[in-house]
Amino acid sequence: MAMLILLVLLIFFAALGIPLAFAIGASCVTYILIYAPTFITMLPQRVWNGAYSELMIAMPLFMLAGELMNTGGITQRIINFCMELLRPIRGGLGEVNIVASMIFGGISGSSVADTSALGSILIPAMEKEGYPPEASAGITVASSTMGMIIPPSTPMIVYSMISGASVGALFVAGAVPGILIGLTQLVLVYIISAKKGWHPEKVKFDGKRAAKSLLSGIPALIMPLFIIICVSFGVCTASESAGVAVLYSMLVGFFVYKELTWKGVWEALKKTLISSSSIMLIIGFTTIFTWVLTMQKVPQTVGAFFMSLNMPAWAIALIFDVLILMIGTFIDVSPAILLLTPILLPVMVQYGFSPLQFGAMMITGLAIGLVTPPIGMCLNACNKINRMPIIEIFKGAAPYVICNVIVLISISLWGPLTTALPQLLGYSIF
Repeated sequence: MAMLILLVLLIFFAALGIPLAFAIGASCVTYILIYAPTFITMLPQRVWNGAYSELMIAMPLFMLAGELMNTGGITQRIINFCMELLRPIRGGLGEVNIVASMIFGGISGSSVADTSALGSILIPAMEKEGYPPEASAGITVASSTMGMIIPPSTPMIVYSMISGASVGALFVAGAVPGILIGLTQLVLVYIISAKKGWHPEKVKFDGKRAAKSLLSGIPALIMPLFIIICVSFGVCTASESAGVAVLYSMLVGFFVYKELTWKGVWEALKKTLISSSSIMLIIGFTTIFTWVLTMQKVPQTVGAFFMSLNMPAWAIALIFDVLILMIGTFIDVSPAILLLTPILLPVMVQYGFSPLQFGAMMITGLAIGLVTPPIGMCLNACNKINRMPIIEIFKGAAPYVICNVIVLISISLWGPLTTALPQLLGYSIF
């Protein structure tokens, strides 16, 4: 009964239009004042401890690296390289969009940043080449979901903080699902482009131009590989690699491409401050919510309920997939991770699932929520670029989001897709 009141309070405050971080905080404060007033003095400490983590240093730094990439010309070099490589293929610019998202996601760790950075360049270019507006927007937002799955991943860092799993192991666990989503979307774009006649002109492959584009893009292309290798092989921590990524972006932007200015650095810092501070607030207040859940023994109660069902592990995984998809439709990624992980992870572990597998399942499922109304952060980012109604963007993205769903089901039913590579690199999967 007490937990029902907490959830009702959360929904009530959110319905009033209060920002989610403060809605979570207000509901928890109200609950504690009613049921445990002696604990009210502990709330400031809990909020501070929730956001005070070494792992949290990595999150704003990866965001800053992504912003500096856009300002310093790195994003444009990635797109130029992909264009030279893929434009001769049927559906060329659609294919460019997806591959560029895979590379960009390996640096910024953010799907919304992916949509904003690549969409502003590729959506107008795709429409100019004859793609329907809803298709160019749909491919952009659907492919951007890889940004939070392919390492490095900001949501993976948040999940690591709650679950205690290794950040390096989680980064590696997300690599295969992210690449699978990219490959399936590439195939689908080719099939649909051939069927509907998109991008009909066949541009001949020019080896010299491709080589020139590759040489120009090498500083941008090696950055995600550097981050993944450093974290995965223990050369440096996630926070240290994020710091190196920022320094590398500045050096390349200032001295290699010579497009980065101090004004651009200042603008990147402001955008990063606004984005990361809102996430930090959500994390801090959600810590109180998690604390209340623990006091009420909600994880144990939920675990006992599912264990009493005597259902096979694969059925539980699919049920949780549906739950994650539903939650992701209405709640943004970071708060969803913070709310669901303490409740669902113990159940999954009891059924024999690795925290790495469940982490990959959760991030992949919640990524789909970024392109589904009504919240759909990537949809909103795309709407700011082309002013197209969110529903129309979603219709264009729907066929490609099916690829995400297929990969989500696959990693839920077959654990080695997420655990084999971490095991190969020496990580413990439990």
